[in-house]
Amino acid sequence: MSVSGLCQICESRPAQERCANCGTLACDVHFEDPKELCVECATQADPSRQSDDVDIHRF
Repeated sequence: MSVSGLCQICESRPAQERCANCGTLACDVHFEDPKELCVECATQADPSRQSDDVDIHRF
């Protein structure tokens, strides 16, 4: 599947994948390839996993 546009999480990198759960476009930094989930859905699926990614440009 071809994905185009910016990552909907960081809004600065090109999106390369689409989350299998929510459909969010995500760059390689914000996508968990083995799970095929964006980092937000991966964190919800496993709350013990906290993201170290703090992107001040997101807000």
